[in-house]
Amino acid sequence: MDKYSVRIKKLDEKATIPTYGSEFAAGADLYACIDAPLTINPHETILVHTGVAMEIPTGFAGLIYARSGIASKRGLAPANKVGVVDSDYRGEVMVALHNHSEVPQTIENGERIAQLVIAPYVVADFVLSDELDDTDRGAGGFGSTGKK
Repeated sequence: MDKYSVRIKKLDEKATIPTYGSEFAAGADLYACIDAPLTINPHETILVHTGVAMEIPTGFAGLIYARSGIASKRGLAPANKVGVVDSDYRGEVMVALHNHSEVPQTIENGERIAQLVIAPYVVADFVLSDELDDTDRGAGGFGSTGKK
């Protein structure tokens, strides 16, 4: 397993550096860095501060996903489903947390609110073409591969 250094800066003294929950965890937990408990009403989205900025290596992105426990037990997940932190971004990492449940949910300072996966990506060189190669699937879209 390859390891890469990711420089991180605390923007708030009470911020918690992301941590991995186990030896082979793909995602590092991101922690709320807030001055007081934050209540997210049903179907509301609020930006939750983490108090950290980071320097993700070139060729990689930070992908912010829901934590399975907080999502399945409390209905809280990133509003955009997967947040993307680009390698040239140096601002505070924040999580747009959405409450999918029917009851208010309260976030406490230091609570694990999402997970960050550092992943490589490819930059495409989009080339205009009049023709595309044929495939068995062709233009079959939504649900087309699930048909019997």
